[in-house]
Amino acid sequence: MTPPYSGQVQPIVVIGGGFAGLSTALGISRLHPRPAVVLIEPRDRFVFVPLLYELMSGELKGWEVAPDYASLLEGRGISHLRDRVSSVDLDSSTITTASGQALHYSQLVMATGARPDDFGIPGVREHALHFHTLTDLQPLQERLQELRRHPSGSSSLVIAGAGATGVELACKVVDLLNGAASVQLIELGDQILPRSKAFNREQAEKALHKRGVTIHLNTKVESVSETSVMLSGQQGTRELHHDGLVWTAGSRPTLPDLSPSMELHRGRVPVTAALRLSAYPNVLALGDIAVDPEGDELTSWPHSAQAAIQQGQFAARELQAKLRHEDSKSFIFKDLGEMLSLGIGDATITGLGLTLAGPLAFKLRRLTYLTRLPGLSLGLRAAGAWLVSP
Repeated sequence: MTPPYSGQVQPIVVIGGGFAGLSTALGISRLHPRPAVVLIEPRDRFVFVPLLYELMSGELKGWEVAPDYASLLEGRGISHLRDRVSSVDLDSSTITTASGQALHYSQLVMATGARPDDFGIPGVREHALHFHTLTDLQPLQERLQELRRHPSGSSSLVIAGAGATGVELACKVVDLLNGAASVQLIELGDQILPRSKAFNREQAEKALHKRGVTIHLNTKVESVSETSVMLSGQQGTRELHHDGLVWTAGSRPTLPDLSPSMELHRGRVPVTAALRLSAYPNVLALGDIAVDPEGDELTSWPHSAQAAIQQGQFAARELQAKLRHEDSKSFIFKDLGEMLSLGIGDATITGLGLTLAGPLAFKLRRLTYLTRLPGLSLGLRAAGAWLVSP
């Protein structure tokens, strides 16, 4: 009997090695017979972003949070091309990379993620620190070390954005500073964690209050300089001194140039229920760049690691179905709950059949994430190292 994809000439190409892209590539590698797969990702390490806080604080090691792609892809038949995609010609099914290479694909998965968005606010790009990738860690750690070495009694670290990243970072930073500087959290909306579970929001508010974090709600950042930030809100316009400002206030999708161009929906690529482009069914878009055009900000799937992993697993099944000329399915996001880190040794969990906060929640959160690392053997090694460590 002829294998269902023995006639395939061009490979399946996955652009982006984040949660969605890597989950897709690994899922495809389990198919029998295994189709040719190319993963295009310029970085040499995958970063498990939810555990960056523990890497920053030294609670976890780099190999646990940021394993290299070579170890994750070893023996899986996936070619890793360390390059960046500059353009995609949808009509000719061709990709052009930043280095000038041209690749043809049979099916394409676009999972290129997002980058911080400064919304055009003056000074953010020049003066703000970030907490988005592995390369963001060192500048932030150096700033914290400088504040600890030279406490002035009036030093202040400002974090813009009180979503999950801003709140988790604020709690961790306070613990690391150990009183060397105050921490102030700026939020445009009228509450922190606007999309979080009520229990987690309540526990986060308690954790921030316990740590003395000053929260500025209904406050907009107007501009940022090297030593101050201009704010506006119900109290009018005011200037706030800072000894470091971390920008976590938003992100925007990172997309290659698409030809022909398409109309985006809320800045993202509109996809069908099967996560495919309606005019190009051999192309899937996942993660931060994709949006359900029928949903709204509240009913659409979240742009989170959890959703990206589920989409990647779904995409692998969809690619297999396409190769076998089977009908497409619909992606259905399953909300497995939410876990937040609230400082060293502290966390809150709503999900997994639990509503829990404190040290036990911290241990469960870390163990859950570690065992979900792509490449199960690596995850189990990391979990084992943590369980036996003092």
